[in-house]
Amino acid sequence: MMQAMRHSSPCLWTRLLQDSQAPCDRYKHACCSYGGHVYILGGRDSSTLRDFWRYSVVCDQWTELNCTSDAAPEELEGHSMVAHEGFLYVFGGMLDSAYNEQRCPLWVFDIAKQKWVPCQGKTSSPQSQMPTNRKGHSAVLLGSAMLLYGGLVDMKGSSQDFWSLDFDSMAWSLLNGSQQQGPLGPGPRHSHSAVSSHSCMYLFGGLKGLQEQRDFWKWTSTSNTWSSLKNKAGPSRLMGHSAVAYQDSMLLYGGCESQNSPKHCLWRYYFSTQTWRQVATLPGSNPPGKIHHCCVGLGPSYKSKSCSSPCSGSTQPRLLEGKPRPFKNKCFPTPPRKRFLGSEGAIELETFSPARCFISKTPTQSSQLFNSKEGLTEREAQQIENCLTFENQVFRKQWGCRRDNLLDKEEEEEEDEDVAAHLPDLLLVLGGRPCTPHSPISIWQMTLTDS
Repeated sequence: MMQAMRHSSPCLWTRLLQDSQAPCDRYKHACCSYGGHVYILGGRDSSTLRDFWRYSVVCDQWTELNCTSDAAPEELEGHSMVAHEGFLYVFGGMLDSAYNEQRCPLWVFDIAKQKWVPCQGKTSSPQSQMPTNRKGHSAVLLGSAMLLYGGLVDMKGSSQDFWSLDFDSMAWSLLNGSQQQGPLGPGPRHSHSAVSSHSCMYLFGGLKGLQEQRDFWKWTSTSNTWSSLKNKAGPSRLMGHSAVAYQDSMLLYGGCESQNSPKHCLWRYYFSTQTWRQVATLPGSNPPGKIHHCCVGLGPSYKSKSCSSPCSGSTQPRLLEGKPRPFKNKCFPTPPRKRFLGSEGAIELETFSPARCFISKTPTQSSQLFNSKEGLTEREAQQIENCLTFENQVFRKQWGCRRDNLLDKEEEEEEDEDVAAHLPDLLLVLGGRPCTPHSPISIWQMTLTDS
């Protein structure tokens, strides 16, 4: 364990405090990101919820979206949500009833039109079936398809069905069914995690019946086969955890082996070397243990090689027709600052423009100058204003959040797109148990120092 931690770069965890205009804290909800926004739907606090929210990461601002139309889902928990080419696809999570078996629990949200649209998947052949309602399954994007694995199906228990939904034809196909056993795949599973990278899907842990697992599996789409991966030096038995793809690796966070002892460990699995490393945290930035939470990655390093989100696939810097690029994905350790929550070992993300707008020699000096601005000319103060660090942009709401008629709506949307295209690499952990009912949702931000 200590050897693994010595070989991993540390990370910074920061609590993002939310105001009253935010969704209440919850667990077993669904989240995904698209175009610089995070979408969150349903879940549980003291009961099952039916609310739908959008979070602007740069503005640190929540907006409640409509979830009451005929095409919208009802109360959901343990469901999934993925984003693909301007649409959000939600599956499963309905309350168990006889009615559930009569339809496919699939809902689609049009991001541009900001409304739910009627959509039911088709089968790939007359003999095929559609997946029934389930909870605690996994859903990942692979190319132009959504892959669903497992889940808890009513009174039948854990499922090992493996489904694919082709977004181009909206046709379902069963990749493997309940007839396959043992070495042919992970077997019955729910409350597990899954990510996709290149042409593969990786699945870890979860519950097989009532027993927590720590097995690790890889599914290769080109051969349609499962293979078991070694996990001797990796995480222990886990359920209710989360995982995201990051660069050429997978980040796995939280979960537990016992409902009463959620973990706060962050693990990293490297696809190329097939090795695990536990990621250490910087002093004073330890997050709480979480279970049944959601993790969302933003920035170029979190974009899956099979993902189709807009304007975010390239990891190379680019200038936006002479405009300043809002962020540069490089971290600098800085002294504690009151403006950035006073965290020990806080990290500042440098920004730049084509003219190199920093007027001081170091990011720390630049931040100090921004805090005071005394003795600066109006031009120099404006230069610093245009080069706010990402954290200052979040907490001071300076960038992209102007609503004072200086920009018309079209210009605001263009600016938001520019900012979203160059978000720094960060991981958000939203909600999860333990939670405080009717309080604003718990959000933690994680930044790796090797970003």
